[in-house]
Amino acid sequence: MPVRIPARRTPGDILAGLGALVVLVALVGGVPFALLTLAGPPISPELLDIDILTSNVGTSTVVAIMVLLVWLAWLQLFVCVIVEVYGGIRRVGMPARVPLSGATQALANRLVSAVLLLFTAGAVAVPIAGLSAPPARPPMTAVAHAAPVVVEEATVYKAKKVYTVQPPHGRHHESLWEIAEKCLGDGRRYPEIFRLNQYKEQPDGARLRMADLIRPGWVLDMPDDAINVHIVPAGQPREKTLEEHPGPPERASEGETRSGESGHGETGATTIERPHPAERADRADRADMADHAEKADRAEKAERAEKAERAEVERAEVERAEKAERAEAAEAAEAAEKAEEAEKAAAVKEAAERAREDEQGQEDRQAQEDARAQAAQAERQAERAEEERQAEQSPGLDLVDYLGGASLAAAGLLVALGARRRRQLWHRAFGHRLSRPRDDAALAEVALRLGADAPGARMLDTGLRLLGSALAAQNRVPPTVYAAHLSPRTLDLWIHPPSPDAPEPWEAQDGGQVWRLAAHEGRLLQEQTGGAPYPGLVSLGTDGGGRVLVDLEAAHGLINIRGPHTTAALAALAVELATNRWSDEMRVTLVGFGEELTSIAPERVRSVGSLSEVLPELEEGTAPRQEVLTGRVNGQSRRAHYLLSAVAPTQEEARRLALLARRDTAGFVVTGEVPHATWTMEITEEGRARIPELGFEVTAQLLPRRHYQALLDLFGTAERHEGEAMPEPEPLEELHPPAVEIRLLGPIEVVGPEAMEEGRMELATELLVYLATHQGGVHPVVLGGVLWPRGVQALVRDATIARVARWLGEEHLRTDEAGRLRLGPEVRTDWTLFRELVRRSHGDESARAVLLEKALGLVRGPLLAGRPRGRYAWLAADELEYDVAAAVADAAHRLCEIRLAHGEADAAVAAVRAGLLLAADDEGLWRDLLRATHATGDQVRLRAVVEGLTRRSSSHPYGGGMAPETEALIDELLPSWRIHVVRESSA
Repeated sequence: MPVRIPARRTPGDILAGLGALVVLVALVGGVPFALLTLAGPPISPELLDIDILTSNVGTSTVVAIMVLLVWLAWLQLFVCVIVEVYGGIRRVGMPARVPLSGATQALANRLVSAVLLLFTAGAVAVPIAGLSAPPARPPMTAVAHAAPVVVEEATVYKAKKVYTVQPPHGRHHESLWEIAEKCLGDGRRYPEIFRLNQYKEQPDGARLRMADLIRPGWVLDMPDDAINVHIVPAGQPREKTLEEHPGPPERASEGETRSGESGHGETGATTIERPHPAERADRADRADMADHAEKADRAEKAERAEKAERAEVERAEVERAEKAERAEAAEAAEAAEKAEEAEKAAAVKEAAERAREDEQGQEDRQAQEDARAQAAQAERQAERAEEERQAEQSPGLDLVDYLGGASLAAAGLLVALGARRRRQLWHRAFGHRLSRPRDDAALAEVALRLGADAPGARMLDTGLRLLGSALAAQNRVPPTVYAAHLSPRTLDLWIHPPSPDAPEPWEAQDGGQVWRLAAHEGRLLQEQTGGAPYPGLVSLGTDGGGRVLVDLEAAHGLINIRGPHTTAALAALAVELATNRWSDEMRVTLVGFGEELTSIAPERVRSVGSLSEVLPELEEGTAPRQEVLTGRVNGQSRRAHYLLSAVAPTQEEARRLALLARRDTAGFVVTGEVPHATWTMEITEEGRARIPELGFEVTAQLLPRRHYQALLDLFGTAERHEGEAMPEPEPLEELHPPAVEIRLLGPIEVVGPEAMEEGRMELATELLVYLATHQGGVHPVVLGGVLWPRGVQALVRDATIARVARWLGEEHLRTDEAGRLRLGPEVRTDWTLFRELVRRSHGDESARAVLLEKALGLVRGPLLAGRPRGRYAWLAADELEYDVAAAVADAAHRLCEIRLAHGEADAAVAAVRAGLLLAADDEGLWRDLLRATHATGDQVRLRAVVEGLTRRSSSHPYGGGMAPETEALIDELLPSWRIHVVRESSA
């Protein structure tokens, strides 16, 4: 049994501590004494003279400045010593880092550590430079005097130290800092644990990617000198370690210190503080001598058993060999018969093939093309399966990494999704909400909302259209833009040939090679009606400063894409091309992949099986680049065409494509070996994109299969028109005013507590909104993932929750027995009150109109109006948006019908307008407004409603016009409305 031996200070430690103490006293006290005696105070009279700024500098002034610098250096050292002494004595964890004091603080750390070792073994500050472990003890031999001499070499086992992350206790969760403090003696060493375990797969399939995010049940490899850990074989899987050691290890006593001989060293049991080498050797000799007799007996018995076992094994092997020989002979005979039959069949087949070859001509070549297409399809399926396997094995690569990172594509996808949702509302039935996405589809929409850069996409669109209009006004041909860089500060276009004459507000940079639009100007531009000159700009990926785009047309030839992630890169290109807003008419042809993408943008995307299907059409419609660019900015635009092929072309197809790409203004991105390519786009295993011809290397924009499927599921949900039944709300017993009211039905407000300090209110409000709409309680870890979807430190999360609890009142924000956060009964939302009023109106016909009117009186505007950009992305995966919009529209519709039944047309109009404050896209409410306004008998008022609805539908950001039922109702109520619309549009 290994024995723990308490730490002891050696004479060398004492001498080092005394020496460090003398040096510290000399530096802290002796240096200022010497300076005051020899040089005077830090600031001499020469430095206080204001004329020093204008007069000549003399020797005395230079000396005064040097003395001041020496004083400042001493002050820096003094501050470092104070910080290190405080950190070592008080054990506060990692001492504060003194700015610009790396080497000075390291010196102070070593001196303070040596001095503190004189007084205590437990308060020593961790040195900045780690000490190397001593050499391992060589194997020893033991001799027993009572038995024949037997030399036995010590068995060496590979082992490592591990720690199992424990489940939370209430609201407390373990962190790497706490584990480092518990097992290494200092929380500052948590990066060592992080580096040992980074990206290693854990028992639940996840991987450690951020130092702040660890999960219960993870098995962490620990440094060699860790204590309070488990020691397991080095090759043991983490799952088995978790089964054997699910609980915490037995804690070491206070006097124990860590040893550096275990962990990744050569040991088979827990190793602790090393005793003196002579003591260790003497103790080992005595133990070996005492136990050797027993070992000798065991060895003799084991040898006899081994001989018997070896004889039995030899007999069994002889029997198996005989059986194997007989089986091989039978198999050889059978194989000979099969080979003879196969030769006959092959001869018959060869003769038949020769006969078919003589009869077939064109049909045979078509069959070969089909075979190539089938092979390509099989290859794509294999690649898809591999991508799915990688996605399953790499859960850290989640939807936010890809969809949220594709900021311009995310903005376009959200617009396309909004148009589908708007059409969904045309079919919504009373009492039903829109079908909402779930699982990966819901997470995909969350990622899109988090990452979408709508302002950047708008600036790219308006800036390029303004550029085209300005060049057209000057009768200039737009230059070739081969790449663009979009950052939070600028939009840069790399053009060829260089031109210093950039139209305003663009500015020429780098001798005219770059045309730049400042972001503060680009975001103030008005919407432009001119043509889109560069529709082929598409994101290649991101660098440290922003997003890099390339123009597929600028290659003037084929773009060859290659690498292990070609299909994912092609899918990302296709999605952004199909949904971008800086283009007009466009056709994207996908070869060998992306058939499902046609559902996202059917007017732009088509999918074919092979290049032979599309090449003849492309060869017929070629046009030179100068003519196309001039036409785009002069209102004579030709439909842009881009071909993305996941099928490698044959040699003849590659030749035809190369000729076509040089004659036509289009973009051709083709996989496989293409010898005629102008650009080569290489996608590496690590997800980097390189175009050597342009000198680009960026983090590639990819769309793997799982994320691609999540997008398809999301858009598929928006195509379901049947809707979902609304859930029944829980009854509310009391309607008295609450102590704290959270208002959601309009601008976000928290009524009751005093205002929180500026800069913290937005986060606190989102926290309260989430808790208020999830009344079953929310665990702090879940809440952290909602409020900080890209990750947050546990300390920051807990501090935020504690701050909100103090602000709101401990009685209003509390933690239940299961560790979940809940709001108290005196906290209520206006949405809860709205549902209760509507619920009570169902059972009280006499008071129904009054209750519905009170409910609609709570509506002040769109749901959570004024919420900050980038926050509340969790709404995409929540029921709140869908329930609120449907419930408000239904309440307004029901109250409108009641008022019309009683002949109160004006009151019916007021009810519908209250509903439209929140559910403005619900065309059922607009039809109610038309009927209610018509009932007033005021034709002028009716025409105003029709004109307002027409303008709104024509300028809606999601487009789509009006529902057919709405147009039919307007035709019935105001037959002449189309004439007025035509006059207004022509004017």
